[in-house]
Amino acid sequence: MRAFAVASMGALVCASLAIAAPEQMPTHAGATRSELCSRLSRQLDKAIETHATAAQAAAAKELQKKGSRYCAGRKQAQGIRTFANALKLLGVTPVDPDR
Repeated sequence: MRAFAVASMGALVCASLAIAAPEQMPTHAGATRSELCSRLSRQLDKAIETHATAAQAAAAKELQKKGSRYCAGRKQAQGIRTFANALKLLGVTPVDPDR
């Protein structure tokens, strides 16, 4: 009887953790690399428009082209890093700095 009670409590604890865990996850955790490429590309487009006169705008445009090629060539991780570097050149924090 005692073993049954312990097993029941363990099952309840596991179930409550499984239900509570998704609520604590950040909203971007489910984003794929392709989605991140798209988000960062759009953010970079806006940043280049905003900072068009900045000295680093030309370099950011070159990095944008390179990042787009990486993302299109199924090298999304490199594309994400390239987009993030371009945004940092312009002084903008990337959409998803954790990645």
